[in-house]
This record gives sequence, C-alpha cells and structure tokens, in this order.
Amino acid sequence: MSNKEVTGKKAATAASKTLRSKTASKAAKSAAGSALSQRKTPNKVTSPKAGSAASKTLRSGGASKAAKTAAGSALTQKPNR
Repeated sequence: MSNKEVTGKKAATAASKTLRSKTASKAAKSAAGSALSQRKTPNKVTSPKAGSAASKTLRSGGASKAAKTAAGSALTQKPNR
C-alpha cells in the first residue's frame, strides 16, 4: 500500500544532522537515512528493517533529539497494514 507522507524540512535537517554525527547509533542512522530518502518522494515507504531501527531509536534513552525527530518521521511513513 502506498503512503503519501513525505519528510518535512525540520525532520530532514534532523536526519542530516544525525547522519553526520559521530556518536549516533547504527539504528539512528538507519532511521535517519530512511527519512531523508523520503524527503520529496511521496511514493516511497519505510522498510520493515528501517522501521524497526526507528522504533529502537525512539525507545533509546541516549538518542539525541535530532535522531528521535528523524526516527519519528521514518515511522510515520511506514506502509499501512
């Protein structure tokens, strides 16, 4: 199923910051990459692997605000069940 959501400017900036971070976890970077890849493409959706990474990032106590913003955006773009 298609999801028409796209990553907003604020979330894309947060995703970029997360990808450039030396301290961000692999899960956070995976979620950020997924969010950034969906910046202007409404037909792309978050993969199950990236969705799992985004969920892990949101539950993490040590993840930065930017990482959590990007992860939230990625989860919003998961396909409908």
